[in-house]
Amino acid sequence: MAYSGKFRPKHPKKYRGDSSKITYRSSWEARCMHYFDMNENVVWWASEEVIVPYRDPFGKVRRYFPDFIIRVKQRDNSTKTMMIEVKPESQKNPPKKQKRKTQKYINEVVTYATNQAKWEAAEDYCADRGWEFKVLTEIDMGIKS
Repeated sequence: MAYSGKFRPKHPKKYRGDSSKITYRSSWEARCMHYFDMNENVVWWASEEVIVPYRDPFGKVRRYFPDFIIRVKQRDNSTKTMMIEVKPESQKNPPKKQKRKTQKYINEVVTYATNQAKWEAAEDYCADRGWEFKVLTEIDMGIKS
């Protein structure tokens, strides 16, 4: 079940931004925050601190706030910066075509198209900076849905 709240890091110095204003919008995001805070290979992390402009499916320019930016230490002691979006696996795939165009189906199509536009903009944003973009799902986190 989705829920939201304030996250209080045990290691606030690792957080890039105001660590007193960290908000999670799902239990999956809260799980990620705890992992980033406690994992010694995460050098620093931030939540919704970066703005990526994108064009929505209707052509309007909007602002996308990716869930996380993290810098991780690699095995060879180099570091890698990653932009991470947390989403259900179902939102990574296009909705199955329906004979009847119900409101639920229309909403799924718009959500999918919007996510694709955001993620394409995020890929470009990351490529320009030498970062990696990843959509993290319940499958990646080992959570049964």
